[in-house]
Amino acid sequence: MSTKVVKFGGSSLADANQFIKVANIIGSDPSRKYVVPSAPGKRYPKDTKVTDMLYACYDVAARGGDFSEMFEEIVARYMGIIRDLGLRIEDTLVRELSTIRMSFLARAGRDYAASRGEYLNGIILAKYLGFEFIDAAEVIFFGEDGKLKLKETCHAVKERLSGVEHAVIPGFYGSMPNDTVKTFSRGGSDITGAIVAAAVSADLYENWTDISGYLVCDPRIVPDPEPVKVITYRELRELAYMGAQVFHEDAIFPVRQAGIPINIRNTNRPEDEGTMIVENAEEDTSPFIITGIAGKKGFVTVTIEKDMMNSELGFGRKVLEAFEDHGISFEHMPSGIDTMSVVVHKDEFEAKEPEILKEIRSSCSPDKIEIDRDVALLAVVGRGMKSQRGTAARIFAALAHAKVNVKMIDQGSSELNVIVGVQGEDFETSVKAVYDIFVTQKL
Repeated sequence: MSTKVVKFGGSSLADANQFIKVANIIGSDPSRKYVVPSAPGKRYPKDTKVTDMLYACYDVAARGGDFSEMFEEIVARYMGIIRDLGLRIEDTLVRELSTIRMSFLARAGRDYAASRGEYLNGIILAKYLGFEFIDAAEVIFFGEDGKLKLKETCHAVKERLSGVEHAVIPGFYGSMPNDTVKTFSRGGSDITGAIVAAAVSADLYENWTDISGYLVCDPRIVPDPEPVKVITYRELRELAYMGAQVFHEDAIFPVRQAGIPINIRNTNRPEDEGTMIVENAEEDTSPFIITGIAGKKGFVTVTIEKDMMNSELGFGRKVLEAFEDHGISFEHMPSGIDTMSVVVHKDEFEAKEPEILKEIRSSCSPDKIEIDRDVALLAVVGRGMKSQRGTAARIFAALAHAKVNVKMIDQGSSELNVIVGVQGEDFETSVKAVYDIFVTQKL
C-alpha cells in the first residue's frame, strides 16, 4: 500500500465541524497514514487565530500582567472543540493547559507559547482519529544557530515512525539542543509535513487548505482567478519567494530532494483534484503560457551612476559590499553601462541608509545616487514562457495599456520568469493587467 502524509492548515481545523471533515478525508483513504495539523485558524472573517491569541496572551504574561481572561478564551476554544466532537478528554486537556499556563508565568518564551496551538490540536486530533500522538519536539531538531538540522531530523522521524501504522505529528515547531521549543516561521506546518513525507519516503504529500489548489494570482486582487492543475517545484519556488502564500517556500526542499510530489487540496471541497506540484511537467499541461503571477510591495531601488563604470574593475563588488557590511542582502540588480541599480527591502535599508550611502560614496565615488522609495516587484512565472516568442513584449504592452510605468526589468537566465518593478500604488493594477492578457483573453 502506498503511503501519504497529509497536512491540514488552520482553516481546516478551526472548529469541530472542520475536524469532522478532516476525519472523513483521512478515513476515505487508508494510505493517509501520517497527519500534520496546524493550530485552529479563523472560524469566520473577524475571528482570531489561536496562534495569535497565544502570542498576545504570552506577551501580557511576560510583562507581568494579568492574562487570565485572555487565557480562558484559549481554554474555551479548545474545550468547545472536544465538547462538540464528543471527546471525553477534559482531564487530559486541563492538565496540558495548566502546564502551559505555568510555563507562561515562568517566561518559557514566545516560540513555546505559539507552538502550543499545534501541540493541543495534535492531541485532540490524534484522540479523535485513534492515531498515536508524537510530540514534534521529540523528532524535529534545530541547531544552536536556530537552523533546522534536516539530516538528523529525517533520521529521527524515520526511526520514531518505524512500526507506527498511523500517527499525528504537530506542525510548526521542534526543539533546540537545550530542549527549549523552537518554531519555524509562520506557515511552518508545511515544512513539518514535508519533513515527515521525506523521512518516510511517502508516495505523495497532501497539503489541505481552504482553496482548491494553487491559483494563477491572488484572489484578493483578481476575483476567482483560474486554478493551476500542475506546477513544477521551480515555478512554485519562484512564486512563493515573490509572495504567493499557498505553500511555504522552505517546505519545497525536503520533498523535492526526495522526489515526492505535492498535492494541494481543499478540505471544504475534497472532490476537487487541486494542484499537483512535481519536478518536471510538459508545457502543454497548462492552458496558459504563464503559470502564475505574484509580487510584493515595500522595496527601495538604489541607483548608482558613474561614467565608464563598466571598465572599472571591482565596482559592482564594492557597491554590494556596502550593503553586505550592514547586513542587507539584495533582491535584484539590473544594470547598464554607466548605471547599476540595487533592489533591497525598504524597512531594512532605511534603518541604515546614511551609513550605506556614505560607504558607497567613499569606496565608489559615484557621479550620482538616486533612490526610489516606493517600488513593488511583480513576478510573471511560467514554464511555457521559454518556448513562446514575445512573452515579455506582451507583459509590457499590458502594463502600458493599463498606464503603468515600468521602473525595472529583470529576466532570469532560465527564461522561467520575468520580474518587473513598478510604483507601489500600481501593483494591483499591474497584476490585473497581466492576468487579463494571458488568462482572461484565453478563456
